[in-house]
Amino acid sequence: MVRAGAVKVVKADSLRESKAQTEGITRWNAIEDMSDQVCGTITVAKPHTSSAVHHHGAEDTIIYAVKGRGSILSDNGQTRQELAPGDFALIPAFSQHQEVNDSDEDVVWVVARGGRNPIVVNLDNWGQELRRKSKDNRNGSEGSVQFDGVVGDRKL
Repeated sequence: MVRAGAVKVVKADSLRESKAQTEGITRWNAIEDMSDQVCGTITVAKPHTSSAVHHHGAEDTIIYAVKGRGSILSDNGQTRQELAPGDFALIPAFSQHQEVNDSDEDVVWVVARGGRNPIVVNLDNWGQELRRKSKDNRNGSEGSVQFDGVVGDRKL
């Protein structure tokens, strides 16, 4: 008989800012180091900000737009696709992209990735050669951006 694992719940007041950040975007880890197959974060873009051009290593990424209207740039910055509340996006592994918030309000997305921990690899520019086996690329980069929003009943 196969026994399933225990259900795990992460409360809003226990979310912590991710070490893997890009300038202009704040990520809050929710599901991290709990599963070998998936991790989850909340991503917040303040008004009139954009992330660095980046990718998420070998992890496919699914985005669900919760609040605000933000865009994802891809194809060397040539393709711009808007996400409104209720929209989903798939960002394949190693796809270079940039999140953009041109609006006057916060953009909030729920993000699920195909890996144990979120990977964020910041690039200097579009088309930068991918160093897929680099330790720095696996670990992402550190930084922080202030977020004065609320997730659930928690002010972040």
